Amino acid sequence: MDLGECTKIHDLALRADYEIASKERDLFFELDAMDHLESFIAECDRRTELAKKRLAETQEEISAEVSAKAEKVHELNEEIGKLLAKAEQLGAEGNVDESQKILMEVEKVRSKKKEAEEEYRNSMPASSFQQQKLRVCEVCSAYLGLHDNDRRLADHFGGKLHLGFIQIREKLDQLRKTVAEKQEKRNQDRLRRREEREREERLGRRSGSRTRDRRRSRSRDRRRRRSRSTSRERRKFSRSRSRDRYRRHRSRSRSHSRGHRRASRDRSTKYK
Repeated sequence: MDLGECTKIHDLALRADYEIASKERDLFFELDAMDHLESFIAECDRRTELAKKRLAETQEEISAEVSAKAEKVHELNEEIGKLLAKAEQLGAEGNVDESQKILMEVEKVRSKKKEAEEEYRNSMPASSFQQQKLRVCEVCSAYLGLHDNDRRLADHFGGKLHLGFIQIREKLDQLRKTVAEKQEKRNQDRLRRREEREREERLGRRSGSRTRDRRRSRSRDRRRRRSRSTSRERRKFSRSRSRDRYRRHRSRSRSHSRGHRRASRDRSTKYK
């Protein structure tokens, strides 16, 4: 795909700085990267569905049994193409022994493909069998033919476009997991902070309630002390008034007694 030059800065030093910084706090650039890659995959999947729809409209309709046999041939073609691409990669890296083992597996898959093609040929009319049956690659949306040779299959499954979309899909799955984990962690942190705030508010309300209770208790104590002081003053005032009345009464009694005795002496002296 000719997308032109990337507008981003590709710098290993910046990547290292970001990886170090992301350990201290979440910068969430993974979310931007995920959105960017999802746009590629969404466009590829859209092209895949359009290609499938176009093939369904143009290719001859076949029965479900024949379609299943053709699908089996396509799957074996895909397996052969992947194995050949892997063998070529191992050979280019100098790993000849592993490459030979992969080629031996390719021969086994080829035998299975011949049997599947024979079953498919026997279930189709000769005229229909000669028509190229196409299939859309689910990874990169390219067309694959039922009768493609090994070279064509290897070129497709080992090509940059197919391998690039494999990398994009794998990276996208990884980013989705990373973003989901970070979002879950962020949600847990928010929940923990909210619980801490609620706990502090409850403690503050309890402390305020205890403070109000202490104030009310002190107010009641002050009222009780004032009430007791007032009662004592009233009792003291009452006793003082009682003593005053008693003294006045005694004083009047004494004055009356002295006057009576004086009058008695005066009468006695007069008669003498």
